[in-house]
Amino acid sequence: MAHITLPEQLPGIRGPMAFRPETAAPLNALTDVLLRGPSTLSAGERELIATHVSARNDCRYCQTIHGAVAAHELGDEALVLQAKVDPDGAPLTGKLKALLAIARQTAQGGTHVTTEDIARAREHGATDLEIHDTVLIAAAFCMFNRYVDGLATWAPDDPAFYRQRAALIATHGYAGATPQAAAPGSRS
Repeated sequence: MAHITLPEQLPGIRGPMAFRPETAAPLNALTDVLLRGPSTLSAGERELIATHVSARNDCRYCQTIHGAVAAHELGDEALVLQAKVDPDGAPLTGKLKALLAIARQTAQGGTHVTTEDIARAREHGATDLEIHDTVLIAAAFCMFNRYVDGLATWAPDDPAFYRQRAALIATHGYAGATPQAAAPGSRS
């Protein structure tokens, strides 16, 4: 049960966003820019970064929904599952492995990112923008994970739920897949 009264039918971050839609809009806009906007990293790769960070933070809802979106984009659920726990053993590019290491270090604490981590990413062809966006995705998802879990939101058990939401997000983005706004404290 959530720590505050949230719309009961909306799991994960969707409940708090419906509760306070004026904060949902900028959060969704940031997520759309980082995960869906123009980039030299594919949407699937960026979703994989969000998934990996959410798994490191043990946020069940975020790692499952973003994992579903990553799998939808990449066409490979097994790859996403492996990358969550063992990115170095997963069949990923050297660049993506290096970026996931930066994301992992960022999730642990920003000062854990080392010049060696950055050099490794650059050696594998990562640009400054890709490194920047990886750090920002990781930092944002630390916030999102704490938002979801700090309010004790619920997460569905059915993988079909996440696959269906992933298809909506892939088509409409995050802002377009946001639930209708509910008045703060309402249970609708």
